[in-house]
Amino acid sequence: METKARPARLDTVAARPLAELLDCPPAAGRLLGSSAETIIVEAGNIIFRQGDACRGLYVVVSGTFLRRMPRVNVRLTLGTARSGDLVELAAALGGGIHTYTLSGQTSGSLLMLPIEDLRRAFQAYPPLRMRLLEELAREVSRAYLAGNITRPVLRQRRAQESGSSTAFGSR
Repeated sequence: METKARPARLDTVAARPLAELLDCPPAAGRLLGSSAETIIVEAGNIIFRQGDACRGLYVVVSGTFLRRMPRVNVRLTLGTARSGDLVELAAALGGGIHTYTLSGQTSGSLLMLPIEDLRRAFQAYPPLRMRLLEELAREVSRAYLAGNITRPVLRQRRAQESGSSTAFGSR
């Protein structure tokens, strides 16, 4: 029963098309379009670091990018960003500080919508901010569900490696 519920939950938190998220009246669209910057990245280059001030909302145009975060002497890889992904919604919509470091895994390019113009577009057309906040909530839900889906598999592997007979023991 639970296996059927998970795919349905994943469907409800699936990423929305970028064109749908950024759809806004012509004046706000021109503001964002005229100020957008293209950033060309070589593999290994860092685009921004955790703790830096957010310069804008990033959209991956091409290439693969790694999201990393240091945690107590360990650098965690949070995942990858690929073409069409919005990057650092939390920083652009929230406190304006990057929550992780983004670097190029391969060569690629990003489109950056400067934070000042993004805020002006939010003032001119508030539903744009709401759509992006909804997408941030879906992003958090996807990460949570992905963690819950892989957790039983990891417990089962650990149990098999330790020789335990219970694959789904307590956390």
